[in-house]
Amino acid sequence: MGVSLVLLVLLVNLVVFSYGRGVVRAALDEGVRAGARVSAAAATCQQRAEAVLADLLGGSLGDGVTVTCSQTPQQVHATADVRFAAWLPTVADWRFTLAATARRSTGPGP
Repeated sequence: MGVSLVLLVLLVNLVVFSYGRGVVRAALDEGVRAGARVSAAAATCQQRAEAVLADLLGGSLGDGVTVTCSQTPQQVHATADVRFAAWLPTVADWRFTLAATARRSTGPGP
């Protein structure tokens, strides 16, 4: 019975980590999309990504996510360094880095 419960916890932990990875990916995409507007600054990207994370990944799982945004005249780049702490002490934490890039708008279209 104990082994079954440990396996169940490990499986649920994997599902939660997969959900968290998807949320981080969506937050980066939203951030660069917001930062790619003509008048937007890198802070716009940062604020939008952090807002998505706060909405969808609150609590201790979201504490391990650090997002940074930068921009050039041609594009906006966002990077997230992520550390999801494992629920059991014998299991390693999940660490990874994700990035997203979007081309900046050059102005109103034709």
